Amino acid sequence: MAKSKKVIITCAITGSIHTPTMSEYLPITAQQIAENAIAAAEAGAAIVHLHARDPKDGRPDQSVEAYEPFLKVIKQRSNVAVNITSGGAMTMTVEERVKPAAHYAPEVASLNMGTMNFGLYPMLERYKDFKYDWEKQYLEGSRAGMFKNTLADIEYILTTCANNGTRFEVECYDIGHLYTLRHFADRGIIKPPFFIQSVFGILGGIGGHYEDVVMMKRTADRLFGDQYHWSVLGAGRNQMPIAAMSLAMGGNVRVGLEDSLWLGAGRLAKSNAEQVTKVRQIIEGLGLEVATPDDAREILELKGGDKVNF
Repeated sequence: MAKSKKVIITCAITGSIHTPTMSEYLPITAQQIAENAIAAAEAGAAIVHLHARDPKDGRPDQSVEAYEPFLKVIKQRSNVAVNITSGGAMTMTVEERVKPAAHYAPEVASLNMGTMNFGLYPMLERYKDFKYDWEKQYLEGSRAGMFKNTLADIEYILTTCANNGTRFEVECYDIGHLYTLRHFADRGIIKPPFFIQSVFGILGGIGGHYEDVVMMKRTADRLFGDQYHWSVLGAGRNQMPIAAMSLAMGGNVRVGLEDSLWLGAGRLAKSNAEQVTKVRQIIEGLGLEVATPDDAREILELKGGDKVNF
């Protein structure tokens, strides 16, 4: 177990992986995103990881303007630490993706650590009809497309946000991504403590086997020692099993409808808060304590909610 018994729960509210057809509970509008984020925080999330969507059809929207309505509401009604994606969606340029984080200077921003296949197209087999025209094309595009995060792209995001005091949630989908982080750390472009989010179960990245989880943790320990905090997310059905593995190894967890639409086999989660509540039960069942937002700020050395630009 970790030396600290306080576990940081991150909740990823809507993301850009799932499409509106897949769940009626997926937050689409600014009001839905804000309400889900606030409820997740009340359930125990210390950090909420945020994407924006077009309220008309639910497609990913990485414009600065799309974030403003829910960022202000969340800040007014909750002490939760806000994490803004710089991943956006695979269809966007790196310049588009980083704009909200650069503009709003959140306490945390996500940072994907490598170009990779990111296969969403298997989900096409589960649905006959789609609510919106863009959904099928978007999913099918992942078969021949890729999630572009070159070394130049990563450096661009890091240097663009260098002066806003934002700490990065470093998303590592494979072992090589940890070495990429080590490269930028050695160059002094990103500084500890690192908040490493290991991602399991995405088609194109590392799998969800327990040996994959152990290998990721062992490699991170060797490369970063006591200079990092480890968290995990499991995609789809991997969500809770991967979370439980992380907790057993002293790590933190991420849940949310970005990563999985489910609460159990064949049972859609009706909110992000339901998933937070479920993982909280696992945490407390192991005799661990859920970190508050201020605990997370202290552990991760975040700049504080009073130093953001929203």
